[in-house]
Amino acid sequence: MAKDNKNIDKSSRAYKIAAGRGVMNLPNKLTIARMIMIPVFILFFYLNFAGHYFVALAVFAIASFTDLLDGKIARRYNLVTNLGKFLDPIADKVLVSSALIVILTVPSYFTAFLGGWAMIVGGCCVVVIFARELIVSGFRMVAADAGIVIAADKIGKFKTVAQDISIIMLLLFGGFYEIFGGAVGVQVVNYIGLIMLAAAAILTVISGINYIVKNIAVLKV
Repeated sequence: MAKDNKNIDKSSRAYKIAAGRGVMNLPNKLTIARMIMIPVFILFFYLNFAGHYFVALAVFAIASFTDLLDGKIARRYNLVTNLGKFLDPIADKVLVSSALIVILTVPSYFTAFLGGWAMIVGGCCVVVIFARELIVSGFRMVAADAGIVIAADKIGKFKTVAQDISIIMLLLFGGFYEIFGGAVGVQVVNYIGLIMLAAAAILTVISGINYIVKNIAVLKV
């Protein structure tokens, strides 16, 4: 539940808009909106019309921005709720996971310039990212059951940034590739996206190991 904060003017219009009614405050509404945008993103990714990858990218970018926005609003007005704590990480993980899965279903994202081996590496990167999220989520459940709260680490935040950049660059590549084919600039965008995906996978492994090692006491309870 949100805690009272004397520095917040609860009579202001901005606070009333942010607070809403009950647990359905503005941050939680933004989180739910992000979840609703996930199937919209998938729809535009697969719809076959000129520029559909760019539309999918716009939806993904807006959804990602709501993640930044809801957190800032929740902290600014002290509107952190249990519902938000539950939904926010789920929305984030499902958004990124959905984007990585649909990208993996289009081989040209990986094989256009690098060949079939890139598809295998890309698949391995996505599996590593998924595995880390499952392991860390399970670890947090064990910690919560033991009454231990585990804070996110900086490496995990870098991992998230790398994931977002890789998805954005790959979606840009998809749009450019449909229009310009194998132009040099298109290749560069593709390489950047794939390199960032590899970097995200590496950071994912480091973050996961660091996360568990720093909190190994959880497994001894």
